[in-house]
Amino acid sequence: TPIGQRVFGIALGYEDLVDHDELRHDPVLGPVLGRLEARHPRCAPLAGNSTLNRLEHAPAAEPERYRRIGHDAAAIEDLFVDLFLDAHAEPPARITLDLDATDDPLHGAQEGRFFHGYYDGYCYLPLYVFCGDHLLLAKLRRSNIDASAGAVEAIARIAARIRARWPRVKILLRADSGFAREALMAWCEANRVDYLFGLARNAKLGKFTPALLRRFQTAFTLGRGRSPSHGRSARRFADFRWTTQLSWSRRRRGVAKAEHMPGRGDGGANPRVVVTSLKTREVDARTRLAKATCGTIRLTLLKIGAQVRISVRRVCVAMASACPYAAEFTLAHARLCR
Repeated sequence: TPIGQRVFGIALGYEDLVDHDELRHDPVLGPVLGRLEARHPRCAPLAGNSTLNRLEHAPAAEPERYRRIGHDAAAIEDLFVDLFLDAHAEPPARITLDLDATDDPLHGAQEGRFFHGYYDGYCYLPLYVFCGDHLLLAKLRRSNIDASAGAVEAIARIAARIRARWPRVKILLRADSGFAREALMAWCEANRVDYLFGLARNAKLGKFTPALLRRFQTAFTLGRGRSPSHGRSARRFADFRWTTQLSWSRRRRGVAKAEHMPGRGDGGANPRVVVTSLKTREVDARTRLAKATCGTIRLTLLKIGAQVRISVRRVCVAMASACPYAAEFTLAHARLCR
């Protein structure tokens, strides 16, 4: 009954144990849990704060009669991953794991209460790992830590669990700049896990090479020239090698996007920089699409009209003879098959 009382209390929004000093007299909760009346006329039908507290938080050193609930922490953590794996009838070729740390605001004097400058308030800083709509990890942490604290151990456990079931799956780790840390990137590189992390903008990153600045300036100038008449964004990308002065052990691949967006503040500028272990795209190298954006590739190679005929042994795609990008499509197909 105490376990059921605690579960129903949480479901009703009463997650604090002190709430049960009143809920123990609730005329509906008692009958739901099969307690129509108390054994003693001066007692309530349900348990109060102190009883439930001993049920959940009695120290391990206390006698067994005081400790009613035990748990297997590893089994609880693996449950989310197992549910994700069981949701797939067949192993996917590639999955993307999204790491995130966000604030859980506090409004009282809870244990482990710290002020976080970025969120401008007292909060916890839980760590989450998602794969699409599936939650793989939700770990409560104090907020006086780096956003990436514990990420290496969490990803190592999740990746090992996934590869035990799907040994050939390719894993991509994706997160914002708070996770672009040497320990996490080095672990990924040593364990065949690709990563794509944001990089926080700073003066050094924007000025380390004149060539990169020229690409940025070209995008901004082009965008300002096109926006009044077309109302469209202008984008340019730069591929470069980057490292920090002290924290990184090696140079890594960076990709910068310079974008001008009509109607946006800061003159329409929207620069973004990421660091990644993904290799340079080679499918359309040495073609007209070598420096094309993803949108252009999608329009010219994927969103095209064709006649598809399916037989027992093959799929035949017949394109128009006047397709402007027929040669690029044929070359991309051949390189992908190879």
